[in-house]
Amino acid sequence: MRGRAAVLRSALPVPRGVRSSRAPSLPAPRFAGSSMETAAPAPPGPATAAAAAAPFPPLFPPGLHGIYGECRRLYPEQPNPLQVTAIIKYWLGGPDPLDYVSMYRNLGSPSQNVPEHWHYVSFGLSDLYGDNRVHEFTGSDGPSGFGFELTFRLKRETGESAPPTWPAELMQGLARYVFQSENTFCSGDHVSWHSPLDNSESRIQHMLLTEDPQMQPVQTPFGVVTFLQIVGVCTEELHAAQQWNGQGILELLRTVPVAGGPWLITDMRRGETIFEIDPHLQQDRVDKGIETDGSNLSGVSAKCAWDDLSRPPEDDEDSRSICIGTHPRRLSGKDTEQIRETLRRGLEINSKPVLPPINHQRQNGLNNDRAPSVVKQRRLTFTVPRSRKDSLESESSATIIPHELIRTRQLESVHLKFNQESGALIPLCLRGRLLHGRHFTYKSITGDTAITFVSTGVEGAFATEEHPYAAHGPWLQILLTEEFVERMLEDLEDLNSSEEFKLPKEYSWPEKKLKVSILPDAVFDNPLH
Repeated sequence: MRGRAAVLRSALPVPRGVRSSRAPSLPAPRFAGSSMETAAPAPPGPATAAAAAAPFPPLFPPGLHGIYGECRRLYPEQPNPLQVTAIIKYWLGGPDPLDYVSMYRNLGSPSQNVPEHWHYVSFGLSDLYGDNRVHEFTGSDGPSGFGFELTFRLKRETGESAPPTWPAELMQGLARYVFQSENTFCSGDHVSWHSPLDNSESRIQHMLLTEDPQMQPVQTPFGVVTFLQIVGVCTEELHAAQQWNGQGILELLRTVPVAGGPWLITDMRRGETIFEIDPHLQQDRVDKGIETDGSNLSGVSAKCAWDDLSRPPEDDEDSRSICIGTHPRRLSGKDTEQIRETLRRGLEINSKPVLPPINHQRQNGLNNDRAPSVVKQRRLTFTVPRSRKDSLESESSATIIPHELIRTRQLESVHLKFNQESGALIPLCLRGRLLHGRHFTYKSITGDTAITFVSTGVEGAFATEEHPYAAHGPWLQILLTEEFVERMLEDLEDLNSSEEFKLPKEYSWPEKKLKVSILPDAVFDNPLH
């Protein structure tokens, strides 16, 4: 029921089929393209500790009980906050994965230079019910559902009597990505949004994620829930996080009160980046960090593809080999999980980065055959879908081609294809990752294709110095020596330019039998054309 006018309801969840009769006390906001409604807080009146400690209703789901308990610890005077709720719950076929988003008024901390702000808390990424309606119940010892809920702190504008509701839709967008891809978020992750978060003219167009400074992990009957806070950032700050790491930029934001301060509060009216506020931060902190540490960005979901130029496209005599071009065979569950684990381990800084073996078993409780989609794996960058897509779960790849029949092939010549945004990250891949002895993966958002660049110091790769191009199904690995990386950085220098250049653009190294093309987005959006 998209576009339906929101109505005001009781903030506490009402049993299915029952509507609250509370009279609305605030104007009913509308959500464009959303099926959420806003719930009203309790009528004005004196708040007491007894009210905050009042027992929950008998039908109150245990997972909600734990999260509400932590919220009441922080806001005992707000036992019934304004709340946005999905009209049709996700488990009933609705488009919004979060059942609720509660909105609290936080007075900040004048002694710490923390301004008054609105504090948003999501309900639904963790297991609220424990009856398998949304999340598989696996016990109380591990994570509850995806193991976390999202929070957001938005600076309160002077005279603002009620919290804006757009952050709830923002949180739903992130939740849709998590549910569709089954990739979870971690502190230090960054999200490329490419649009003002509130659809205004703001420079705050991307996000970093970090631990919420006030909310503590809670133990529920269905597992542990932690709280990850969304932090709005400018494009220049996102790029710095990509070139270096998200945690480093978060620490810089904490030192600049107008850019976030110690509690990392987002101010959509902020008109300057931290580097414009303090120019020394770029040279003294970020540039030195990149030189010393390299980049923690171990991969991206991207518009990319690759072709095997060493055999004609019509050569299909080996049915066990990869299918090249725009219709590659699907990645098996094992291959998908190896790519997932490769990206997860990208943050680890050690002298011997390791790619897990092809037959690497699932870890961390993951139990799915879905390939990573539009966004990142852990500690990567994100390009989040702005609207809900169909389920990404595909038929078993075993029915297309059994995993054990896909053999690794050595290729003589390859052609790599990227859109402009993905191509602009190649210098980061080379300078920030490979020159530091690490690896970097591009995972296609339009298919099962994956491209991993590895350096000679990475163990477990199936690409070698003798055979630098190797493929396992639609997953290509390219091993680049330090000498060749330095040469590529010189030849690809124009990719670092912020100016748009004419597409298509091609780079070629004939003696290495390698070609890279930067192509318009339409090539990847409409591969048959």
